This record gives sequence, C-alpha cells and structure tokens, in this order.
Amino acid sequence: MKTDYTIDTVGRYCPVPIIETANKIKEMKEGETLTVISDDPGIKSDMPNWCSLTGNECLGMSEENGEISVYVRKKAKG
Repeated sequence: MKTDYTIDTVGRYCPVPIIETANKIKEMKEGETLTVISDDPGIKSDMPNWCSLTGNECLGMSEENGEISVYVRKKAKG
C-alpha cells in the first residue's frame, strides 16, 4: 500500500512503535496515511488498539520476511 509517510521501527519494541507513530501522526494533516514498519509481533494487536483509542484508522497490515507493515490514516476532526 502506498502511503504519505513511512517510519521504520525495526529493532525497537513496545511501546516505541506506538510512541513514534503518535509523534508522527501529530505532524500529519487529516486524512494523510502512514506506514509503520516493525519486527515486534505485538504491533499486530497494539496498533489496531491504539487506533481505536485515538480515533485514527487502521487500514490493515501485511507481513513479509519477519517485518510487519501497518497502515494508518490520521483521523479527520469533527
């Protein structure tokens, strides 16, 4: 999936991928998308939960060679 931004958190484990995602989302405009790359299997549940809590949208995820890519859209205000 093509997104507006990508952050690579490979080698860093919970809660770092979520913290880095939160920091990047703050810089983004409404509706922009982000790919988070991680090798922490916990991200498979952590990211959808974080999105649910924050109102952002988890668009899905894919996994290849031990790396998990999670796709997130920044929530629209209102």
